[in-house]
Amino acid sequence: MLTADVDGGTFRLRHATPADLPAMVQLLADDALGAGRETAQDMGPYQRAFDAIDADPAHLLIVGETVPVGDQAGPVVATFQLSFLPGISRQGAWRSQLEGVRVAASLRGQGLGKLMVGWAVAESRRRGCTLMQLTTHHSRTAAHRFYEQLGFEASHVGMKLTL
Repeated sequence: MLTADVDGGTFRLRHATPADLPAMVQLLADDALGAGRETAQDMGPYQRAFDAIDADPAHLLIVGETVPVGDQAGPVVATFQLSFLPGISRQGAWRSQLEGVRVAASLRGQGLGKLMVGWAVAESRRRGCTLMQLTTHHSRTAAHRFYEQLGFEASHVGMKLTL
């Protein structure tokens, strides 16, 4: 998928496996918002969601791992979900939805997020998408700056209804 040299080894993106799920949940929980809504005490709901996403070719679960020189695998240090959505608007355009982008706190600011989003953009183009969308909580101002530096525009107001 994607590999890049980092200090002491290689950063590699790959498709997530069920064995990666605990690390993915830990990454999602590793901030103020996630800590209040994610818990690894009951992995059942996460496993059911993983299975549904993994079974549908319109959705990808991706993890990033750092691989020390000479090793075959390393710890999962990043994750995201990429979904491909057909639409009637924009002349029947396909769009991609980027969700749950996380990099381990100890590795933030080293360009891994930029590599991940760059891969997601390229994959979206490869699949014929003409638009990539994402939402980010209004309190995540650093994330807003990050996405704006990558060319994203805050062009719409997102709304959610908790059910």
